[in-house]
Amino acid sequence: MEEKRVRIRIASTDDVRELLEIYRPYVEKTVITFEYDVPTPEEFETRMKRTLARYPYLVAEQDGALLGYAYTGPFVGRAAYAWGVETTIYLREEVRRMGVGRKLYTVLEEISRAQNIRNMNACIGYPAVEDEHLTMASVRFHEHMEYRMVGEFHQCGYKFGRWYHMVWMEKLIAGHPSDPAPVLPFPELCAEQVRKICDSV
Repeated sequence: MEEKRVRIRIASTDDVRELLEIYRPYVEKTVITFEYDVPTPEEFETRMKRTLARYPYLVAEQDGALLGYAYTGPFVGRAAYAWGVETTIYLREEVRRMGVGRKLYTVLEEISRAQNIRNMNACIGYPAVEDEHLTMASVRFHEHMEYRMVGEFHQCGYKFGRWYHMVWMEKLIAGHPSDPAPVLPFPELCAEQVRKICDSV
């Protein structure tokens, strides 16, 4: 039987528990997130709803199973930063390096362009020396997606009894005119337009 293709769609609150189980090992075993405690389903749902009020929150699905998710959120939060977003992505461990992350990020970028976003920014844990909790895999993924390194903060995160660095990487996805069009909240985009973008990868 032919394997079903990976489908990208907008997340819903029905996905919360499955997405939380994707996120859980990142909290419990890695420094990919600096979070110490796994959020409750209620907290995770609140975060999702807060994101979807203005930004896209995507899931990758294959044959009814969720493989990963990605979303954007405010970069810093002040008005002048409105044309930039911070990106987040988490995948099931067994589907890494299979193109799922690329599909999620490609759709995320296209939706962000439709919102008039100009800059995509990624905050990434960065090990001085790779260990069992943190490798350079996320940095390499973002380099592969044409992000570039723009800043490093040293020994700013403490987890599992060790200090870790953090870096920022960025990708400019549109030009920077003197009078940019206002950023459109995600719910204001045409549903058909979003569907076509999701189906394009």
